[in-house]
Amino acid sequence: MTGAPPDLVDCVRLAAAGAVVERVYPLARFERLADVLAEPRGQLKIRVAFERLGSDRFGATLAVEAAPRLVCQRCLQAFDLPVNVGSRVEFTEDEGADAADADREICKMTAGRVSLAELAEEELLLAVPVAPICADPARCGRRSVGAVPAIGAPSGEPPQMRRPFAGLQDLLKKT
Repeated sequence: MTGAPPDLVDCVRLAAAGAVVERVYPLARFERLADVLAEPRGQLKIRVAFERLGSDRFGATLAVEAAPRLVCQRCLQAFDLPVNVGSRVEFTEDEGADAADADREICKMTAGRVSLAELAEEELLLAVPVAPICADPARCGRRSVGAVPAIGAPSGEPPQMRRPFAGLQDLLKKT
């Protein structure tokens, strides 16, 4: 009986071989995403193409695909946000190191290893907006901006519009 593929992988060995690794993780696995998700359902796919960047430098190209269910901050309804992002990283043991290529992010490895799940979670967290909103305002249910209806209007009649600053112009002219 074989177990699940390892989450911690040897970056140096895989980069030396030019390996490509793919994994699929349930979104419910990621604790840092829990506060962002409307529902912990769905999955995240990550593809990591390892590469040698120099004699003693190693990196990878990441591709992440998911459709997390988020809460729209405009209408407070759940919606799926398709995410298809990628980035390029350079692996190092030294957190203070600079990437050889300006297009690459530094990714810390421990004893030559890195967690693919942590890479995937980080990429998705960077892709999710701070205040997510539905892509289609008509579907979102966003209310149009305009005059505020008067509170307590009788239920059979159309509400009368109340304009709280209507007299402000006259007051400004007097001063």
